[in-house]
Amino acid sequence: MTTKSDASPKSAPRAKGRNVLAIASGKGGVGKTWFSITLTHAMVLEGHKTLLFDGDLGLANIDIQLGLMPKYDLGGVIAGRISLKDAVTHFPDGDFDIIAGRSGSGSLANLPATRLQALSDELLQTGKEYDKVLIDLGAGVDQGVRQMTGLANTVIVITNGDPTSLTDAYAFIKITHMARPKTDIRVVVNMAKDKKEGQAIYNKLLKACEGFLKISPPLLGVIRADSKVSECIRNQTPLLTRHPNCDAAQDIEAIAQTLLEE
Repeated sequence: MTTKSDASPKSAPRAKGRNVLAIASGKGGVGKTWFSITLTHAMVLEGHKTLLFDGDLGLANIDIQLGLMPKYDLGGVIAGRISLKDAVTHFPDGDFDIIAGRSGSGSLANLPATRLQALSDELLQTGKEYDKVLIDLGAGVDQGVRQMTGLANTVIVITNGDPTSLTDAYAFIKITHMARPKTDIRVVVNMAKDKKEGQAIYNKLLKACEGFLKISPPLLGVIRADSKVSECIRNQTPLLTRHPNCDAAQDIEAIAQTLLEE
């Protein structure tokens, strides 16, 4: 697999949140936001106070998937009208907090570097009040995505069997690894027919990473394709509330337990 552009030079070390997880995908449409929401909910059910940050400012949709209409969002923070802490909205059905983006308001990449750094610092400070902070990154590898990726101790890359999804996941892994070689990168395969197919999809990505990057990002989990997922998205209801025993729910819970046991 090859990327359309070379990776950026290694960036200077920045502060990280020990409790921060970033969730990424090279492209949209692989279920990243749904995964972020459901993983957040799973961690709450395991007894961890959790914050979900919508880092996809241009196509923000965490609040939409949850059926929320937040009074404040990230747009107000960036405009300087409110603090990041003021933008926190509680989602009672899942008992977790979110910081919503503002769909169509542009990309984090459009922010001046100083403002982006200030936002990152504010997120780390706000995150100290939580056991876990999950960042739902925007698709791609622009400056805003790279900045938010650098806040996390662990980065979860979501992919599926689509060739473009695999290629873009590899591109994200390449750029992240070259910028910060010690980043803990994990892979989740979503919408697999079964565990065997998920393993085969992961093996394709692993082969590229080992062949070209000389790294072996581990498989964190496989999420089986499940009609209950699309049903819950349509109904703006968390999967773990509506169908807690379905295949996809069990797979997400297993991933959450793996992360929390560490």
